[in-house]
Amino acid sequence: MIHEGQIVLFRFPQTNRDVGKLRPALVLRKLPGRYDDWLICMISSQLTQTVPGFDEVVSFTDPDFAVSGLKTESTIRISRLAVVDKFILCGAIGTIAPERLSRIKTGLANWIAGREF
Repeated sequence: MIHEGQIVLFRFPQTNRDVGKLRPALVLRKLPGRYDDWLICMISSQLTQTVPGFDEVVSFTDPDFAVSGLKTESTIRISRLAVVDKFILCGAIGTIAPERLSRIKTGLANWIAGREF
């Protein structure tokens, strides 16, 4: 069962529509309506891609790193979003702390509304 805050595996599409490799993604929220679609964002181990003050870095020293299922320090790339049907999510590997999820959602909402993130 998929739920908000889970880290799942997913073939994240590239912006040129090529099929991407299997990588972790954060489940943000189920979309309203009759379909089982979810808003997710990509997670990358390439910390150099982090947008400071926008993306969220998960470090070895963070309390939720051990339960995240991530193998190394990674950045939750809030700027890399997708809406997907739950059936193409390949399964959960971990989860993030509720406080981190709330911080990510608030930052994303502020950015969409044109406020500082």
